[in-house]
Amino acid sequence: MSNGTVAIYPGSFDPITNGHIDILERAIRIFSKVFVTVARNPAKRPLFTVEERMHMIRESIQGIRNGDKIEVIAFDGLIVECARECGATAIIRGLRAVSDFEYELQMALMNRRLSQDVTTVFMMPHENYSYLNSTIVKEVASFGGDVSAFVPPVVEAALKSKFHR
Repeated sequence: MSNGTVAIYPGSFDPITNGHIDILERAIRIFSKVFVTVARNPAKRPLFTVEERMHMIRESIQGIRNGDKIEVIAFDGLIVECARECGATAIIRGLRAVSDFEYELQMALMNRRLSQDVTTVFMMPHENYSYLNSTIVKEVASFGGDVSAFVPPVVEAALKSKFHR
């Protein structure tokens, strides 16, 4: 049941995986609106453009219950500034394993220091996705492996197209 609180779910989503979708499906049950915020990070070299990533996210959330409460946007700069612009008071971050925690804790503490009005909410994906990340998916796809269990169909097709398989 949502409580009127707006959240952002930031990431590179290069590409979005079923683990991301799992987090998003549960987040939209907690928050009244969730902005999926796709990072424009010139330091990273993504496989997909920001526009391609946004398109894949929009296609992937078509069947999500309460999907009309999800908005996909691009951002650059500080996450807390993006939250402020969206009217969000929560930042959703996924934790797959203990190894994610140290980095995410540091980011959460810095974000709290930058803005007392924004709280980081950690969510764990379903255990079926606890090992899954975009880098692994891209590597498997680059060698022609079957990624259909890890990503939505639109992403699988895009990966096949990128790797010409």
